[in-house]
Amino acid sequence: MTKPVEPTETTSAEHTTAADPDVTADRGDVDDALARHAARMKQPGWAADPTVGEMQLDERTSLRRVAGLSTELTDITEVEYRQLRLERVVLVGVWTTGSVAQADASMVELAALAETAGSEVLEALIQRRDKPDPATYIGSGKAEELRTVVLDSGADTVICDGELTPAQLTALEKVVKVKVIDRTALILDIFAQHATSREGKAQVALAQMEYMLPRLRGWGESMSRQAGGRAGGAGGGVGTRGPGETKIETDRRRIRERMAKLRREIREMKTARDTMRARRNESGVPSIAIVGYTNAGKSSLMNALTGAGLLVQDALFATLDPTTRRAALDDGREMVFTDTVGFVRHLPTQLVEAFRSTLEEVTGADLLLHVVDGADPLPLEQIRAVREVITDVIREQGTPAPPELLVVNKIDAADPNELTRLRGLLSQAAFVSAQTGAGVEELRERLSEVLGGLDVDISVLLPYSRGDLLARIHADGRIVTAEHEEGGTRVRARVPHALAAALSEYAHSGPAEPVLN
Repeated sequence: MTKPVEPTETTSAEHTTAADPDVTADRGDVDDALARHAARMKQPGWAADPTVGEMQLDERTSLRRVAGLSTELTDITEVEYRQLRLERVVLVGVWTTGSVAQADASMVELAALAETAGSEVLEALIQRRDKPDPATYIGSGKAEELRTVVLDSGADTVICDGELTPAQLTALEKVVKVKVIDRTALILDIFAQHATSREGKAQVALAQMEYMLPRLRGWGESMSRQAGGRAGGAGGGVGTRGPGETKIETDRRRIRERMAKLRREIREMKTARDTMRARRNESGVPSIAIVGYTNAGKSSLMNALTGAGLLVQDALFATLDPTTRRAALDDGREMVFTDTVGFVRHLPTQLVEAFRSTLEEVTGADLLLHVVDGADPLPLEQIRAVREVITDVIREQGTPAPPELLVVNKIDAADPNELTRLRGLLSQAAFVSAQTGAGVEELRERLSEVLGGLDVDISVLLPYSRGDLLARIHADGRIVTAEHEEGGTRVRARVPHALAAALSEYAHSGPAEPVLN
């Protein structure tokens, strides 16, 4: 029998808190979270301490939107610089090419992007046109219809599924009387929310400024203000009078100066990244770059292969910064996995340019692990979009394309008939579920086979003073024969290309005998 607790005095604030239904709901959320954590602890492979990814996810979801507290001005023309705040949005798309399924998938993806940015999607409209209207993107008549939808739904933002020119943005806003942003601005906003590293923040800031520079706008009178001398007066002295520069010119100049500084910083960080990449290449450990469409499960697959504990979230562009982890296969051979930024259809060119140094991880890899979302309605479109970006990056670098291994993920959530069709179309792909672990061991075996095919045969005579090289052959290669002679250790083995280059000066005279796999 428990001892009754004596009543104690409480302040009015405490009484209010105890009776507050929102606080009670928050306590319920905490209880649910504790229950989920306890259930997770019972699963095999989970540790009691939270991973880095779990802590990042908790931090990302700790700040929640409170509905109904918007302070958005009724007249948007009174704001000189408007911050991108998405709350209640209407989506608009122009269907020019492709099938109905492709047009619907594009709008579904736009809705997912908007929700990732923190908005509530109210309506979605698609218009069939040969090409977007050069004035208002959707045409004057459809713009008036859109205004009616905005009024009926109570939306405060319109998001267009495409990149609009500054003139189109201004013209459409004048008709619908609410904020209008395009797909590029939406993706840039998501990147700004999710960037965590110094390099990632600098890359996103540069991309945002490149996008914003031609779109500076505001009060017609304020942005054209000129200040020559002392605010344009006659008392500024010799050499200070004159028209000066307008406010918009001043802002553009400052943005260009900031962009130049960011480019210098990114170049410096690129040097450090190149140095780390060169060291990994010198080690002879095979490098695998995990690429794929956003939200295809790249981080989940990397966690399943390496136990890295990266952040995993069912959202687009949940992780931006590349992460490198070392792991070993069943045969003991080590390899390095690098999780790269996800791709998307019509990826903004500003982001491709800003994340150039990060995407270069792809060109220096020994193997590309291309992850595909098997539960997506159009997985082949995902593959095409990813390959287009990778091809452009490799072409600019002037390097040969690394071999590619397709991995169809989320087979536990995919339609069985669609999986059967994909198995026929992608006969060389591996089919896995990073969530349940199905097919992961088979993928490890495939990786061992593929990387084994990338190795080369060597026959070297290593001096006894170079035991470090012999240890690297044991760690990263497969020794066929090893004989100790007077001049050193004669070794025949299969090793990665990078290690073979390091051993070239000790190559035995004459061609190496072929090594049977």
